[in-house]
Amino acid sequence: HVSDWCYQSQFTCDHQCNVPDKWNHANGDCAGSYQSPINIVTRKTLKDDRLIPFQFDNYQEIFRGTIKNNGHSVQVGVPHLSIISGGGLPNSYKAVQFHLHWGNNGGPGSEHTIDGEQYPMELHIVHMKHHYTDLTTALADPEGVAVLGFFYEISNSANKKYDPIINALRSIKTKNANISMSPISLTQLIPNEQNLTSFYRYKGSLTTPGCTESVIWTLFESPIPLSKDQLRVFSELKFHDGKAMVGTFRPVQPLNGRQVYRSGGAAILASATFLVAAVATALGLSQPN
Repeated sequence: HVSDWCYQSQFTCDHQCNVPDKWNHANGDCAGSYQSPINIVTRKTLKDDRLIPFQFDNYQEIFRGTIKNNGHSVQVGVPHLSIISGGGLPNSYKAVQFHLHWGNNGGPGSEHTIDGEQYPMELHIVHMKHHYTDLTTALADPEGVAVLGFFYEISNSANKKYDPIINALRSIKTKNANISMSPISLTQLIPNEQNLTSFYRYKGSLTTPGCTESVIWTLFESPIPLSKDQLRVFSELKFHDGKAMVGTFRPVQPLNGRQVYRSGGAAILASATFLVAAVATALGLSQPN
């Protein structure tokens, strides 16, 4: 049954549970052809001009969320006020919850990978089409859910904006423990809006059982900085059996012919360099002799 799935890191002789390649035993959808996460091969992405910047409404709204150790991640429920639109989405979507996936003490832990690179952690902000009232109903619609994914990178200094989350983690080490966090906004957790114009888009699924294939995925190129110490606190959480909650990511899944799209802002490093050279040349030519 669904609760009997686990990550590879949880499997032991004493605790034989359904690891990711057996998740189809927990739920048949996990063997579908449009599964997530995936490895994004940037040179195979197609630029899509419909992938205009997102509009983030009420993302700066401050709320007191409850953060919970649900036995396989930490999750925070979000008041259904924050709405995303644009970004090539077919509709507007409202935020429902966010949760994270990580490795072991800041080691590789993201679910999605970019050209094979696995980041230390990944944030998923889960949204549903604005007219739905619960996630279950939204998941029955093939375009019912939109998840925004963000990668983390290790920085030399602590990211103060993450204090409310990091401080709360110390109180929710065991399964089903939850605590009310200091007030936060979604805006403070993600990069500045001007850095959110570069992203990838594809059709996929939830990355935990039931693995429902009704998710429009967006992955932002710009990573969020956290210090090694901040990342380490996530690894001090515990699974239901008391083992350290580490390696909470599903391995990448086959693309099965899906196309990954990129926004105008993504993967243009080469042309930007060329542009700088061209501008410099032009300026050089316009210097008075």
